[in-house]
Amino acid sequence: MNKQNTSQFLLFCGLFSLLLSISTWGLSIFFKFDFPVYAVFVIFFFCFALSFLFFNFFYQKIIFGRIENTLVKLRKLHTVTETGTNKDYTEDMADPLERFNAEIIQLSNERQRELEHLKKLENYRKEFLGNVSHELKTPIFNIQGYVATLIDGGINDPKINMEYLKRADKSVDRMINIIDDLETISQLETGTLSLDLEKFNVVEMVNDICKQIEIQAQKKNISLNVNTPQKIVKVYADRFRIRQVFANLLSNSIKYGKENGETSIVITPEKDKVSVSISDNGIGLEEKHLPRIFERFYRVDKGRSREQGGTGLGLSIVKHIIEAHHQTISVSSKENEGTTFIFSLPKT
Repeated sequence: MNKQNTSQFLLFCGLFSLLLSISTWGLSIFFKFDFPVYAVFVIFFFCFALSFLFFNFFYQKIIFGRIENTLVKLRKLHTVTETGTNKDYTEDMADPLERFNAEIIQLSNERQRELEHLKKLENYRKEFLGNVSHELKTPIFNIQGYVATLIDGGINDPKINMEYLKRADKSVDRMINIIDDLETISQLETGTLSLDLEKFNVVEMVNDICKQIEIQAQKKNISLNVNTPQKIVKVYADRFRIRQVFANLLSNSIKYGKENGETSIVITPEKDKVSVSISDNGIGLEEKHLPRIFERFYRVDKGRSREQGGTGLGLSIVKHIIEAHHQTISVSSKENEGTTFIFSLPKT
């Protein structure tokens, strides 16, 4: 019990004893009993002692005992604790009522944060389902139209039968890519995708990818430049997944790059990691898009993005792959000036 509560408690006992002693003295006068004045003081101190002992026992043992049991149960309900806060800050409070009040406030704040988090998850779920259905709906409708045309007699027309079959096959491939990407993200998020870690030369991998997309780059006259102080920079990572990261980022730099532009890949070995920077001087991004650029199905320009192809899941997969290696990735961009992705890889 703190000093404030102790003072209030003593004042209550004093008033109670004073009221009882005065009442006893008044009754003695009313009934004409021989009641000396000093007896009033005796009754006051006697009642004060008894009331203090009784209420103190009742207050401390019964009420506070139940509050303590409730506090123990409340602490077990705490599931969310903010970083940097003292989890047991209520333990320093002497008064169980104050501790009880603090626990209730803390629990209420935690439940409020959980409620807000659940609302965000619900909105994210609705948006995600809407994006998935929209992405799958486009190739499905295309396939349906091609097949319907062939069934209605187009199969007998040599001018369109093979062309429509090829288009339908292309739409099927897009559906498969979407499903494969969704499966990959799901496995990365749940931790069920095991990484096949090995040592390999990341410079050799990047040069190989650049050769593969060279034709794509030449169509827009975009030059690919690899800059590194060493020809051999070994990392310890999943070769296949890291190849996905470079292929996706380099492919995007060409898709959204300007004619006669440039894409620069800088690989810098550091003490315990390898830093990689992929930058271009393309169309860039507005600042408002940067916080959401790694979200699933998020497209800056939806119409143009779908024309360029892809599932809208590439950057999300990139982020998950890098984080699965316990590394980080960031993006910086300015509209009409270009975009730069910077990430790290574990060094051997």
